[in-house]
Amino acid sequence: MGIELIKPDWPAPSHVRAGTTTRLGGVSLGDFESLNLADHVADDPHAVAQNRARLADSLGLPGEPFWLTQIHGCHIALGERDDPGCQADGVYTSRSGVVCAVLTADCLPLLLTDRDGREVSAVHAGWRGLASGIIAQAVARMSTPAESLLAWMGPAIGPAAFEVGDEVREVFVNQATEDTVAFKAGRPGHWWADIYQLARQRLIRSGVGFISGGDYCTVADRERFFSYRRDGVTGRMASLIWLEPK
Repeated sequence: MGIELIKPDWPAPSHVRAGTTTRLGGVSLGDFESLNLADHVADDPHAVAQNRARLADSLGLPGEPFWLTQIHGCHIALGERDDPGCQADGVYTSRSGVVCAVLTADCLPLLLTDRDGREVSAVHAGWRGLASGIIAQAVARMSTPAESLLAWMGPAIGPAAFEVGDEVREVFVNQATEDTVAFKAGRPGHWWADIYQLARQRLIRSGVGFISGGDYCTVADRERFFSYRRDGVTGRMASLIWLEPK
């Protein structure tokens, strides 16, 4: 089975290449079946290497993706200046051939570009990253005015599966009272959180002009997606974006 790439539904120029992988099309076995692209989840390193090679061949990547050591923070690395593997939860570039990448298995992958396709960014936005301001950081890193930016939210945990406690809701509501709409009451002391809505509201507050995506649930679709919330031990999908030479 070949590698499937879920592509953004946005009006980006054709030289902006972007998308999120599914779990299909790789060689990993067991809990990591089959296209696990993470090398930190106890999968066979040889299988991960083969999966990454398949990814590069299938998508025609211009080089090795700029893999990060993700820490649920809000630092955005510079793809042409920082070292691959640096601790960050987003990566930005304005150079062609630099493949920005983040790994997820329920957290929200967010891809950014501008309408002219001059710069791109990939962001790992879990609830901690959202609360600590990673979206504002990512938008500020772009040189394009926010109203000319395009944002796409890739596959993440859906609002019917993301149960959080009072303490998580309070973090967001204390930041912005309008965040209350992203939470629905569940069992006592717990809420169903809409990570897409929380991200969308932060993109809007940052002035981003075009927002799309938010159509999947990684927990609900076991066949296509890895999910840490569902399975615990599991692989990771990759969300990638890069500029091809015009």
